Amino acid sequence: MMASVISKDAPAGSNKRKRVEEEDGTENTSSAAPVQQPSKKKKKKRSKGAKGGDEYDANKVMGKDGGIDESIGKMDGKLLGDYFVQRVKRHNKNLTAVELDDFYIPEHAFLDTSSWESSRELDNMPSFLKAFSLEKGESLSKASEVKGSPHTLVFTLAGLRAAEITRALRQFQNQDCAVAKLFAKHIKLKEAQETVEKTRIGIGIGTPVRLNDLVKSGSLKLDSLKRIVVDGSYVDQKKRGIFDMKELHFPLMEFLNRAELRERYQSKKSDKVQIIVY
Repeated sequence: MMASVISKDAPAGSNKRKRVEEEDGTENTSSAAPVQQPSKKKKKKRSKGAKGGDEYDANKVMGKDGGIDESIGKMDGKLLGDYFVQRVKRHNKNLTAVELDDFYIPEHAFLDTSSWESSRELDNMPSFLKAFSLEKGESLSKASEVKGSPHTLVFTLAGLRAAEITRALRQFQNQDCAVAKLFAKHIKLKEAQETVEKTRIGIGIGTPVRLNDLVKSGSLKLDSLKRIVVDGSYVDQKKRGIFDMKELHFPLMEFLNRAELRERYQSKKSDKVQIIVY
């Protein structure tokens, strides 16, 4: 049921649109329909809706390179599960209640990080991961001996952001544990597959579509995976986050709802996987 909904991709964009998207490393998975300028009347109505909190604009603290949606960090597992599926409904209003249930991620899949008091800016991500990821004797700087089998995957919204996260997490890299950027405008799928297949990866960073493709191809393995980090608080200059764009959110939900992962969300053994929203 869910696969049929996700597979309804929009037609590819024009060459002009593609060039613009490649400049910021965003995947070209949406149509290039012309953007109509809203009338003054619509603008007024939209402002009123934003005041009600529908788009969390009041919580988005913006800087010159983007900003932070402070509301995300205040959600526990139950609220996150509800929020994820609400965004699915927002992107496809024709879904029935039964179809929405296919997208619902159970509360126990999420690690509650609402106790984190610092800002969720990029500079704090390494400390955040240390605080919420490590069990006794575990290290973020250790990778499986099996190549292409990371313990951590970070999902973000664009290639430039993936590069920034890779640099921020580079402190966990050594000769036996790579922090690997798996999507950028110059890194094609085949090249990413070759990198994954020959590298011991501890942390992999990419966009939902790219990470899905790597898993489906068999290059990226999930056997050693312990945590899925969603770069959920970050919003770009247009105040869009990973949950706000259908072409990103549906592939993310597809990945999170993989059958083998859903089983491991509730595991009591060492193969347990947790979703961590930053």
